Amino acid sequence: MPHTLFIADLHLSAGRPDITAAFLRFMAEEAPKADALYVLGDLFEFSIGDDEQSPLNRRVASAFRDCGVPVFFIHGNRDFMVGRRFAREAGLTLLPEHQVIDLYGEPTLIMHGDTLCTDDAGYQRYRRITRLGWLQWLFLRLPLKKRLGIADGIRGKSAEAKQDKSITIMDVNQGEVARQMRKAGVRRLIHGHTHRPAIHRFDLHGQPVQRIVLGDWYTQGSVLVVTPETETLQGLSLGENR
Repeated sequence: MPHTLFIADLHLSAGRPDITAAFLRFMAEEAPKADALYVLGDLFEFSIGDDEQSPLNRRVASAFRDCGVPVFFIHGNRDFMVGRRFAREAGLTLLPEHQVIDLYGEPTLIMHGDTLCTDDAGYQRYRRITRLGWLQWLFLRLPLKKRLGIADGIRGKSAEAKQDKSITIMDVNQGEVARQMRKAGVRRLIHGHTHRPAIHRFDLHGQPVQRIVLGDWYTQGSVLVVTPETETLQGLSLGENR
C-alpha cells in the first residue's frame, strides 16, 4: 500500500539513547517501505551548527542517507541551525518553514507548528530574534565549546519559562490555524511542536478540514502514516537500547 510517513519532536540527544535506538530501528525497518519521509522539526534536542560532528549526528545522518527513500526536513524551534552541510551528508532535502505538498492528490500544508502558537508572545519574540541571519552568522563563528554552553543555558531557561506558562498559551491559536490554511488554500494541515498528537476535524468556511498533530518521542515513538485513503497516528515502543 502506498504511504508517506511524518515524524517530529524526537529531541534526539546523547542523554536519551533509548530514543536514538528507536529512531534507528524505525529508519532501518519502517522508513524504507514508504514513498517518502517528512521530518517536521525538533529532530535534535538542540543544534549548534553542522560542524558539530558528534557520534549521534553522524549516526543520524547515516540512517537518513541509507534508508533508500526521499527524506524532507523542516526546521523546528530546537534544530533551526541544521544547515546545508548536514543535509548533504544525510541526503535530505531542506524545506521552508511552511510548505504545501501534494499528498496523494490532496494539497497539504506542513510545518513545525510553532508559528501557530501566537498567544505565546514571549516565545514569538524569541523566535524572531533567533532567526535573524546576522545573529546566526555570529553564533556559528563562536568556538564549539562556547556554543555548547549557550545551548545548555537556553535549554534551562526554556524549561523554567514553560513552568510559568499555561497550557492554553503554549497551544495553537485556532484563528491563526484558520488564517494559515486559508492563505495556503488547503483542507489539511500537519504539524508538530505542541506534543499533543491528535486528528482535529472542523469546518472552515463551510468546508470540512483537518489538522493533524504529531506526537513527541519522550515516552513512545509517534508516526503519522498517510495513504491515499487514510491518516493514522501510530505509537512505537522505545524498547530497550540496542
